[in-house]
Amino acid sequence: MARAAETRRRTRIQVEKEGQILSSALDVFAQSGFAGATLDDIATGAGMSKPNLIYYFDSKEEVYRAVLGRTLETWLEPLAALDPGGEPLAEIRGYIQRKLEMSRDRPQESRLFAGEILAGAPLIRDVLEGELKDLVDEKVALIRRWIAAGKLAPHDPYHLIFALWATTQHYADFDAQVRAVLGRESDEATRYAGAERFMEEVILRGLRPDT
Repeated sequence: MARAAETRRRTRIQVEKEGQILSSALDVFAQSGFAGATLDDIATGAGMSKPNLIYYFDSKEEVYRAVLGRTLETWLEPLAALDPGGEPLAEIRGYIQRKLEMSRDRPQESRLFAGEILAGAPLIRDVLEGELKDLVDEKVALIRRWIAAGKLAPHDPYHLIFALWATTQHYADFDAQVRAVLGRESDEATRYAGAERFMEEVILRGLRPDT
């Protein structure tokens, strides 16, 4: 655990410094990967000395875990927000929209997380098998209740969630490929509007129950 987090009450300056470190670390890890990143680079990006950084985090691995943890927490917020009392198709439409917004506005987090997963998730496997799995299982149970109530077409909820992750995060993780294929005339707003329209038309149509 970060040293700053071990105190009962962190000061405003401690909170700000830790935020600066994690923001710098996100840039460095996203560009260089875990192996290529150094505490010196992270400290420089945070505008502090390496000894000052080590006051907050003991090691590069600890910084990396903190960045991944914050990223995963942010990435799971839209899934956690699926409302059991909401209209199912509207809830899933909102989820698609929020995930696309995150891919557009926070692509570095998506790429960093994807890199960790491609490496076999050596540092966050316990989180994936714990917090993430618990949340997904909870939402799978919700989707199954919607299906049983005739509000959604019968599809495997796990694979639905995997498909939504894959399609929305593709626009962050493979941004260079998307831009290359669509051409220079396709700006960011057009790309994401087109992605949202396609997913709503295709995915939501497939989820509508037979009348």
